[in-house]
Amino acid sequence: MNGRGELETESLETESHAASLPSGSGVRRKWVLTPEAFHKLLSSLGDDPDAAGQKYLEIRNNLTRFFEWRGCPFPEDHADETINRVAKRIAEGEEIRNPSSYCVGVARMLVLEINKERVREQQALGEMATSPQSVPQAAPEPDQGEERIDCLRACLQDLPSDNRELIVEYYQGEKGSKIENRKKLTERFGVPVNTLRMRALRLREKLQLCVENCLNSRDARHVMST
Repeated sequence: MNGRGELETESLETESHAASLPSGSGVRRKWVLTPEAFHKLLSSLGDDPDAAGQKYLEIRNNLTRFFEWRGCPFPEDHADETINRVAKRIAEGEEIRNPSSYCVGVARMLVLEINKERVREQQALGEMATSPQSVPQAAPEPDQGEERIDCLRACLQDLPSDNRELIVEYYQGEKGSKIENRKKLTERFGVPVNTLRMRALRLREKLQLCVENCLNSRDARHVMST
């Protein structure tokens, strides 16, 4: 496939991601990349359409690797989210002299958001282990925190009981007690520490995807009711 064909495919995929796919990291999209905004983004990358298209693909691939190296789940979705944010600013009239460097700066901020959400979800899981009916005390985002915890509870209930116990107890406790809890889990499930860690990671990613789908469904219902 030539550069122009690849770009057209990437454009459709990026617009589709912006409209319907979750980030899986706790970051919810509120702006949809339009064809007009996408073309403005390409124009900022150069006057020659083919060269600009190649530059766009290069930036997206670099962003995907950026998130992969930082251990973020769904790196391609995060790359698309980064591009969407930059495209939004360009569409709003902001002049960006070096789009490649600017994208990296936006990606760094997005990583901070992802890590913040990870910490919040881990705190919620830890609190659910000791008090399943209580509302976690970590300060939530004004428009997302409570809904996210509600969705997390619902997604946990959908897991098989052994997986639910594993993921909740894996994040229970602080420092020394958390290490002891994980040691007990390896004994209970009869697996090495690394296997337990990978299993917990897969479960957490599954929960993140479930939570984002839950939040997106709530958003869709809210839009339809207004």
